[in-house]
Parts: sequence; structure tokens; C-alpha cells
Amino acid sequence: MQSIQSTDYFVHFQDEAYKSLRNYLNENHHSKVFILVDTNTEKYCLSGFLDRAQIDENFEVIQIQAGEEFKHIVTCNYLWNTLSEKGADRKSLMINLGGGVITDMGGFVASTFKRGIKFINIPTTLLSMVDASVGGKTGVDLGVLKNQIGLFSNPEMVLVDMKFLKTVSDREMRSGLAEIIKYGFTFDKELWDTIKVFTKIDLDKINHLVHRSVEIKNEVVLKDLLENNLRKSLNFGHTIGHAIESYFLESEDKQNLTHGEAIAAGMVIELFYSSKVFDFPLSLTESLRSFVMDFYGPVELESKDFGAIVDLMKFDKKNVSGKVNFVLLDAIENCKLDIQLSPELIEEGLRYYQKGLA
Repeated sequence: MQSIQSTDYFVHFQDEAYKSLRNYLNENHHSKVFILVDTNTEKYCLSGFLDRAQIDENFEVIQIQAGEEFKHIVTCNYLWNTLSEKGADRKSLMINLGGGVITDMGGFVASTFKRGIKFINIPTTLLSMVDASVGGKTGVDLGVLKNQIGLFSNPEMVLVDMKFLKTVSDREMRSGLAEIIKYGFTFDKELWDTIKVFTKIDLDKINHLVHRSVEIKNEVVLKDLLENNLRKSLNFGHTIGHAIESYFLESEDKQNLTHGEAIAAGMVIELFYSSKVFDFPLSLTESLRSFVMDFYGPVELESKDFGAIVDLMKFDKKNVSGKVNFVLLDAIENCKLDIQLSPELIEEGLRYYQKGLA
């Protein structure tokens, strides 16, 4: 697969990824290399990465616990202290090997340690390959509120190795597919046409979907690096999806959702709003709802949950002056940005999703 050039770095794939990494390490003499992993990627990905990368430089592995619940400033504090104790300086390099938690947080830690050290991202999950691999967003959660603390900071390169997907659970693969569905509705209908007949994810057929998704996100980022306009379209499904994800994370009587499960539900609900506000074809909304219910299983939303979910939407990063802004569609591949909805319509969309549970 052909490498993709972003702002000032490349996304490399497969064998080219390791060739580019070795060339970069030979050409740039770092004082020390740190490889950040979590307990999952240390177990399932690290040895394969080291075998294929053949890193000759002095390196150390830093491990953290796996999970979204560890994506917060306390973990960052541990990482900053660990880097300091292990002698990291401004000529050090951090390689972030893992899913979106590792690449988001590792990039943030690297970008703020000693006012910034260089880092490389190696996403190992489908979600991180198609979402966190491009765009320079780094950061951590604030309590259960997603990605509230962070900054834009680009890696030296991103390396995508599809072999890592063999280590990912079916549930996490489905989670990543939700972001590809998002690209299908917002930018490339062919992606949705390919996915809508899936009953399972075939690794042999996923390469094109990953490469095309990275292409789409990169094209958007190049036009709107700091999310002032077009890049907001990448938040389709996320305004209410993030609120649902956060609500389930903080609720003692709810099972945590994957990011993709919450975003899939969010896309169904936001397509319903699109049908109401912009006459988006209801047949497509119904098609997505049916697929999401079958492929992901239902998110058990109860009427008593609605108020708390709506309250959490007030913390969405796209909001301005306290107004909740949605990304909606008036047609497939055509987004409408900064749309505000009445509380009554917001609740109606939650009830529409709820009806699909019957």
C-alpha cells in the first residue's frame, strides 16, 4: 500500500513502515528510545514489533495498564516521572505502540515533556489505525469526559502494520469499523456499500478500508488542521455518541461500551435528526439502525438515562457559548455543521434508537 503524506509526516504501511523506521533511526541519533505499551500490547504486539523493526539503538519499554479508564492525567504524571527517572532528555524519542489510548496519551506526554520530545505512533487496533493515526490530536480524558485535555502535535511518522489486527478481539474490531462507517456516510458512500453486507469482519478484506479511511481523514486534515470548519465533519455521531460512552463509563449499573459501540448508536440517532431537520432519506437511517442493532447489538438505553446523557453533551468540544453543536447530513457525503437542536428533538432521537431495541 502506498504511503500517505500528511502535513509534515508520512503514514507508512506494511514493509515500508519498518524500512522507513529503520532509515529514520539511522539518520537521527537519539539519546534514548522509549517504547510505550500497555499490558495488552506488551503481551501481544511488542515482540513482533521488535522482530520486524530490528531496533539497534538503546531502548527501554514503559508499560501502563490497558483501558480507557487509565487515560487521564494521573497516568501522564507517572509517565513524565518515569521518563525523568530513566534519563530522558530533549533528544529522546518515544514510540507509542498500541491503540488510541496509547497514541493519544503517548503523544500528549511526549509533546509536553521538557517542552516536547519527538514521537512515533504505531497503532495496533483498527480504531487507532483509521482514527488516531492522522491529525495530530493528542490528549487525555477529564474524569469521564472524553479528550478534554490535550493539544495538536504531529508525530515524526505513523506506521500501520495490518498484522497487529490479528491480536485484536472481534469486539474491538467492530469498534474500529464504526469509524469507517462514519467515513462512508460523510465522505465515501462506497465504504458504507461495502460494509452494510458484513456479517463479520474478514481480515483479508480490511486492507482497502483502512487505507481509504486514512486517505479520507488526511484529506480533511490537510484542509482544516485545527478543526475550524471541515474537520468538524469527522465528529459525525460523536456528539451524542461520546455522551453515551461517558454515561456508561460513569454508571455503576451499566456495562462499559467500546468507543465504536457508542459511536454506532450516536450515528443512528444523529441520522434520525438529519432526517427530521434536512430530509435525509429515512430509508438510509433505517438501514443503518438495522445494521447497528444486528452487528453491534443494542445499547440498552432507558428513558431514565436521557437527562444525564443530554447533560453530558454540554461538554462536547465543538460547543460554543454553551450551545450544543451537531454534525448532521442532508445527503450521504454532504455534512451540515454546527447545527443546534431543540431539547424535544434530542430526546425524540434517543427514543427512536430505543424503539430499535424492541
